[in-house]
Amino acid sequence: MQGSRFAFGPFELDAGAGTLLRDDVPVAVGYRGLKLLVALVGRPGEILGKAELMDAGWPGTAVEEGNLTVQIAQLRKLLGPAADSGEWISTVPRVGYRFTGAVEQRDGAKRKPLPLPDKPSIAVLPFVNVSNDPEQESFADGMTEDLITDLSRSPGLFVIARNSAFAYKGKAMDVRAIAGELGVRYLLEGSARRAGGRVRINAQLVDALSGEHLWAERFDRGLEDIFAVQDEVTGRIVEALLGRLRAPLPRNRPSNLEAYDLCVRARKLIDDSPQTAREAHLMLTRATTLDPHYAEAYRWLAMNHWMGWVHWGEPMQPSRGLALELARKAVAIDPNDAGCHWVLANLLAYEHRFDEADTEFARSLELDPNEADTWATMSDITVLAGRVEEGLEQIRKAFRLNPFPASWYYLTLGQAQYAARDYEAAVETLRHDATYRTSSRRFLAASLAQLGRLDEARTEVELFLVSNPHFTTSYWVATEPFRDAATRDHFVDGFRKAGLPD
Repeated sequence: MQGSRFAFGPFELDAGAGTLLRDDVPVAVGYRGLKLLVALVGRPGEILGKAELMDAGWPGTAVEEGNLTVQIAQLRKLLGPAADSGEWISTVPRVGYRFTGAVEQRDGAKRKPLPLPDKPSIAVLPFVNVSNDPEQESFADGMTEDLITDLSRSPGLFVIARNSAFAYKGKAMDVRAIAGELGVRYLLEGSARRAGGRVRINAQLVDALSGEHLWAERFDRGLEDIFAVQDEVTGRIVEALLGRLRAPLPRNRPSNLEAYDLCVRARKLIDDSPQTAREAHLMLTRATTLDPHYAEAYRWLAMNHWMGWVHWGEPMQPSRGLALELARKAVAIDPNDAGCHWVLANLLAYEHRFDEADTEFARSLELDPNEADTWATMSDITVLAGRVEEGLEQIRKAFRLNPFPASWYYLTLGQAQYAARDYEAAVETLRHDATYRTSSRRFLAASLAQLGRLDEARTEVELFLVSNPHFTTSYWVATEPFRDAATRDHFVDGFRKAGLPD
């Protein structure tokens, strides 16, 4: 986010310079408040969890949640009311906060346009919620995510991942600029409204090079036809871009719309914090109760259990065993869902059942070669198998499909760069704004130690241990899916040089 400038209402925020202007007049805003505002404005319309915001405002420091509440209150007072007399920053009870204003990004240093792939390339921009009900925002987001998933499963297309598409949510930008930043030729735009048992959807396919609208249609159907509409939109786009209809294998659809809503809401909460993960668990459990044959709900519930013991310090058992059981169930319900296969593949790798894991990864990419998360997850497993160059190529593919990825992509890339002994590159990656937080510091410390920058390495270790007081290198090695002794020993060497506990 460094170097970015954002305009909203009468304000202009320069993240790089650390300034906030109102009608070109400087506004006195504190350091913490500025960091929080940059995080919120940089992702307008998205819910940012409290843990994520505290990490943005107080990186590497354990602080009470009350500090965040105070800073948000001060920001609201500083910004004043929005144009509609509402608040610029809304509270999402028990979860976090969301910046609700329209934001225009004005980057001083433009991102270099990415080259176009050798196949028709498309990004689905977040569908606009045109109802007056903010609760319907998740419905519009779910529509967007499902269309991305459905298009992604067409092997003749190159499809940008959800995380990168949602980087443009609420931003007023020219379609050519968006297409250039994402490296695609086509954009799908649309709006959604759900009311009175009916759904109204507008969708249009744009050629960003010429500005021409290749296809546009309005749908007004009963709510029970929502998934048929998604299939129809997907089919029309595939036909328009590939010249003929190449329908992918059928995908499991929920039979209960409440279960669908719960799943859409829950998958945004899984990796924010232990508290939001617990809320996601309740939502997903309810979804599987409402619809016992909903594969995606089981898939995300499996991920939530896995995240619990890997990231949130919950006991390894029963979480690990439950995660594997749920992932197997998801694949059994819908063997054509690539996401279910990569989740199962990841869990099998952590069980050291590598042949089965490799089979599941291959099946996932066979079903959906555009699934960026599969490529990124597979990179982690490949690197720890000692095939470092192959792992680097896999994470590069993930970044191309997902140019604005979740923070764990940077951690995965930094880990691969460390394994390749490219320590300078690893330090740069692991200090990237998107990932410079507790989870990346052990690899950053190891990289610094290998460069002989021991004072910096010790500092990173101290910060890491604040949030991970029980960490030991031996336990980490025992739980990671290593299958190459030399790679394992290289990580252990770096951890020990940095001063991480044995």
